[in-house]
Amino acid sequence: MTENDDGAGEPAELARLYNNGETIENLAERYALSYRKVRTTLLAAGITLRPAKVQLPPTPPGLVNAYLSGRSIRQLAHIHGMSYNQTRRILLAEGVALRPRGRQ
Repeated sequence: MTENDDGAGEPAELARLYNNGETIENLAERYALSYRKVRTTLLAAGITLRPAKVQLPPTPPGLVNAYLSGRSIRQLAHIHGMSYNQTRRILLAEGVALRPRGRQ
């Protein structure tokens, strides 16, 4: 953030870009700043930071088809060695419409 970067990296510009969906990581790379510097600048500007996205592992082969064929999330979690919540999040990320809980 020098005087020669035409406002790039200024707190208002960082805040605007962040509020438009840019990530802290992308802003840091774009303006050659550290993650910490961008984060601190955003917080000082009064920006409420978005929660970090949970990184999901790759979808195990057959997971979606097994769920659509009637397997439960708990069964799939056990088969693939994942937690119930992780399995559920993967199915949702794949666009699967989940069945109601419990037996119907």
